[in-house]
Order: sequence, then C-alpha cells, then structure tokens
Amino acid sequence: MINSSIYIKSQQEVFDVVIVGSGAGGGMAAHTLAKAGAKVCILEAGQPFDPADPKDMTQLKWPYESLRRGASSSLRNFGDFDAAYGGWDIEGEPYTRKEGTKFDWFRSRMVGGRTNHWGRISLRFGPDDFKRKSIDGLGDDWPIGYDDMKPYYDKVDKMIGVFGTNEGLRNDPDGYFLPPPKPRLHELMIKKANKALGIPTYPSRMSMLTKPINSERGSCFYCGQCNRGCSAYADFSSSSVLVKPAVQTGNTTLLPFAMAREVMTDPITGLATGVSYVHTGTMQEYSVKGKIVVLAASAGETARLLLNSKSSRFPNGIANSSGVVGKYINDSTGASRSAIIPSLFDRKRYNEDGVGGMHIYTPWWLDNKKLDFPRGYHIEYGGGMGMPNYGFGWGIEGLNGKENFSRDGIKKAAGGYGATLKEDYRRFYGAYVGFAGRGEPVPREDNYCEIDPNVVDKFGIPVLRFNYKWSDYEVKQAKHMQDTFEEIIHSMGGEALGKKPGAENNYGLADPGRIIHEVGTARMGNDKNTSVLNSNCQAHDVKNLFVADAAPFVSQGDKNATWTILALSLRTSEYIVDQRKKGNL
Repeated sequence: MINSSIYIKSQQEVFDVVIVGSGAGGGMAAHTLAKAGAKVCILEAGQPFDPADPKDMTQLKWPYESLRRGASSSLRNFGDFDAAYGGWDIEGEPYTRKEGTKFDWFRSRMVGGRTNHWGRISLRFGPDDFKRKSIDGLGDDWPIGYDDMKPYYDKVDKMIGVFGTNEGLRNDPDGYFLPPPKPRLHELMIKKANKALGIPTYPSRMSMLTKPINSERGSCFYCGQCNRGCSAYADFSSSSVLVKPAVQTGNTTLLPFAMAREVMTDPITGLATGVSYVHTGTMQEYSVKGKIVVLAASAGETARLLLNSKSSRFPNGIANSSGVVGKYINDSTGASRSAIIPSLFDRKRYNEDGVGGMHIYTPWWLDNKKLDFPRGYHIEYGGGMGMPNYGFGWGIEGLNGKENFSRDGIKKAAGGYGATLKEDYRRFYGAYVGFAGRGEPVPREDNYCEIDPNVVDKFGIPVLRFNYKWSDYEVKQAKHMQDTFEEIIHSMGGEALGKKPGAENNYGLADPGRIIHEVGTARMGNDKNTSVLNSNCQAHDVKNLFVADAAPFVSQGDKNATWTILALSLRTSEYIVDQRKKGNL
C-alpha cells in the first residue's frame, strides 16, 4: 500500500524494518521480510511505476506516438519509450568529480529503480569471482564463496525466472533455466564465425519468462521491447515482481517521493532508529522509525547516506570507523564496435523480434595468466530487424560508393533522397551487427566517492564527489575487446564501421560509470578495520544496520551484477529473519 497518511513530521509507528530503495536489493529485501511477517516500510526517492498501468505504459507504441519519434530526453536518457525515469544529470541533484577524473552517475527515480530498464542479463558469479586475490594477487577476496551463494542463486532462479542452458562451465555456473529462445539469423552467423575462431558461444541467460512460472505473471510474447517495461510482467523488474507482491501481503508500506537524508541513531546505544527523509514534492522533512534499517539505494546513494549520517558517535559517518565507506568503487569496463554484413543485404522481411536483447552471448574463455591484463570480460551481441526508431539509418550515406556494397557491380554515389534513399534503407536494413564487451576491473582504494563539502542538492543534502581513473589493466582489456570484435567481424565477412579505436582514446573504453554497474562502496570483509560490513552484509559498527545493494561487493566479476545483488539481498534478508526469531535483533 502507498500510505499518504504516514507523511507526518515524526510518526509514532515503529516498523520492524525500514528499507531505503526499491530496486533489485531493496525489492528482494521487502519481498522476503514482508512474506516472513515483518512490518516493512520502503522509502523510494522516485515516483510510483507499474508497466501495466496505462498511464505508465510505453510498450507496443509506435515511434510516431512520441513527439520526438522516440529520441531521448532529459529524464529518458535511453529514449522516449524507455522505462527508466531519471538520468545521468538530474535537475537539482548534482554530483561532482575531482579534477582530472571522470565518473558519470546514472540514477533512476522510480519504484523499481534501474531494474526497469536494464538488459536483464542474469549471470551468476562463479567460484573464481569471489577469490580473485587468491588467483592473481590483486584486490581482495570476498569473505564468502560460491558455495555460500549457490543456494540463494538457486532460489532466485526459481522465484524470478531466467532462461538459458546448463553448459557445465566451472566459472559460469549452471542454474535452473527456462527454455531459451532460438538464435536469430545474425546470431547464427556469429556462432559460425566464433566457432571458426575458437570463441565459445552459448544461449544467453536472461530474466524473461519463456513460459509461465506462476499465476501472477505472463510469459514473453517476443515484442523485443523489454526496456520499456512489460505489461504482462514477463520480464524481471523489481517494481512488478518483488515490490508489488510485498505490498500485497499487507505488511509493506511504500513511500514514494521520499529522498533519504540520513540514518538516525540512538546517542546512547549507537543503534539505528530509523531514517529521516525529504518529500520531493513538498520539500518537507519527515522521519520514519524502524527496529532495523536496510540500505539498498544503489552503491553510490548508500555510500552518500552513510557518509551524511554523522553524529558525535559517528563523526565520519555511520558504520565508517574503518574509513572505507565510499572507497573501492568500481564499474564494469565497456567497449563496443559495430559492423555491416554484406551477405545480409536485401533481406527477406519477417518477424524476428525475440526478447528485448541478445539470444546468444560469449562468457570469458581465455587464461589471463597468458595475457597482459588480469581480469576477463564477456561479449554481448546485437543486430536484427528491430522496429526503426529515432536515429535509424543515420550514416547511411557513408555506405554507398563501396565496391563490395554495390548492387549488380554498379557503384552508387553517396547521399541521395526520395526513391533512392528508400532503396538504400531497404537494402541495408537488418544487416547491422553490434558487439559489446563487459569486463571486470581491479578495485582500487584510490577510486572512491566522498561528500563534496561545498555542494548540496535542492533538498539541502550534501552531494557525492567522485574520484575515479582507469588503470592500464582496464585499457589493455579494452584493446583485447576491440581486437576480438574485428576478428569476429572479418570471420563473418563483414566490414567494421568507423575507425578502430586506438590508444589515443583508450581503445574505446567507456568512461567510468557509463556501464551503470558501479559496486563496492561499503564492502564486506572479516576485518572491521578494512571493511564496512561482515559476511552477512551487517555493519560491523551497528548491528541493526544492513546493506542490500551492490555496495557490499568486494569485486565486480566479469558478469552483470544484478543476479548477485538479488541473491546476496535474499541471503541477508533470511539472516535478518533468523536473527529476529532468535531475539538478536
């Protein structure tokens, strides 16, 4: 329930658990705790969202139904139909960077957070991903291992649903998979090219329901628009799959438009007593009380909240006696390349939409000990005959005039309009392919976020200042990505588009933050002097304070983080339930 009556300066009800954030971690915590009988309050800085509500729906809309034909806007950075409401730069909510460094911070201001637009690539971390220091001597090991996480990955697979295939890969573990969709034509061509190169290719692992798993959610009807949110709830978004069922228990109060300011504490015991927040509509300050506080606002927002929660007992921010809060932030590496495949020119038209994303992928397949960078990456593939939208066909004038692109051996001049332009669109449509590498960086203490002492947002809350630089490890990894992409393109008989990125631009390595996988600002560990949380994501300094987003991560892995956020939040939430039963919380 969304309870407007709770918006009073200091309400008297004391919830069992107050959760900040409603994304993957916050949604899973609310779902688990509410179903266990706890009275839960979720604070969400953004607006309500339900992809099946007509006022929120963008699924199945035509480009002409957007004034911008689907182009991006200030609060829809990935296009006018994308579900994510927020962006890299939100008016009145700035962040800053240390001079000479880069970091771009994407925030979603809506129930469900960034799970409303993510690619839904749902990969488990493997045994090596928890023990990287033991393997390459860099960074730190997690205080837990794959065997500790496997039961929770299993539960998440069954609860949420993920398609894929069991391949027996040691560091890309098997799971409980739904049937995967068949590869499309360009993906069959990629598989063939990869086989010749010795690059493995498998059905992708993504959280869309290719068949029903319960009566509350439908199955995918292959419109290819998962980024818009699914009215059938066939893809995973925390808003529809976790938060909605949590509210339906009657045990969860959802407070949207609630921008958390700080965690409140008892001056005598030091325990968390609740959270103060600003209503983003009225700009009034409120507080909500809780016996337990769970922070799941994203790695960046959680660090900000911890650092801003200062008191005489916690002068450097709550749970920060180690001084580690904000440090070791790291984002996935990312580099990409696109190409055109002449054998796909003048394709026959048919519906090959599939799910909203790739049907195949390549997990990391090489031995880093034989390479000049220590951590791996996976490859994501794009292409096919999707619905033309804003930006479709840009650069098409650069394809004519090439010998191998000519029709009937007759070169065609660049440019053109009218009938000849339409002819070009039809000829090249469906012939493009894309390649994106997503890799693991090495976490560093000197990559961090901190409170900017001179800047506050429109709510009067001090903002984050980022200090982040890539190392040579990540740059060399990006070079390997680009070399691999070109090998695949040539094996397909294609032609890479644009100049190959080189050393002058870090081989196309995306700026830190741009992949939107930031983790590690309140990492877990066994030593309270070098970590913020214990192995249960419980603050060393405050026993009733937990973190359930990506902030506890010790390292990134060469996989997307969401499935591990979900499994780790479930593990933490079940620990909270157990400790409450034992009277320890």
